[in-house]
Amino acid sequence: MNSRIQDVLDIYHAMIETEHNSPRELPPGGRDGGQDQRLRAVGPATGQFINILAKSLKSPTILELGTSFGYSGIWLAEAARASGGRLITMEMHGYKSAYARDMAVKAGLAEYVEFKVGDAVQMIGALSSGIDFVLVDLWKDLYVPCLEAFYPRLNPGAIIVADNMLRPGGDDLKRYGEAVRAKPGISSVLLPVGSGLEVSRFD
Repeated sequence: MNSRIQDVLDIYHAMIETEHNSPRELPPGGRDGGQDQRLRAVGPATGQFINILAKSLKSPTILELGTSFGYSGIWLAEAARASGGRLITMEMHGYKSAYARDMAVKAGLAEYVEFKVGDAVQMIGALSSGIDFVLVDLWKDLYVPCLEAFYPRLNPGAIIVADNMLRPGGDDLKRYGEAVRAKPGISSVLLPVGSGLEVSRFD
């Protein structure tokens, strides 16, 4: 990590620390109301883990489902730069995507990232190229619908990482775990990294 990237990560880490020490409140308008200011970041351990995994691929097309405010995108964009790849990151809310873009600019990584705003399932369906790496970290009831959308677009050797499998867990995450393991050509393991990661590979 160069100093520009580290400076941006340090800003995020301070935000994560503040958030962890603050009470959780439902944003005005609920989850889709466009007022959610929680970072909901994967955390440093998961960030470093996905960075290492993505760097192991050659010129990967990386898909991030759930940009939020851009923390995990910095780790993935740095991997894209290092491996000659690119990151496509999808977010429902424009204000979150805009913040993430600004942070990518500060980190010197914006040229490696394509920011998309809208419905993830629909946007996945419109992708023209195959996918080599996927981070699944959006609303949990969308995990399985997104899996169904991106699975046909996986290139051989593609890696899928789904966050929050242990915390918060729940029925939607259990359904995703069962669904991804049932897909032909997929091998998968649940790892106790961060909030729990289902790491899958498509052969």
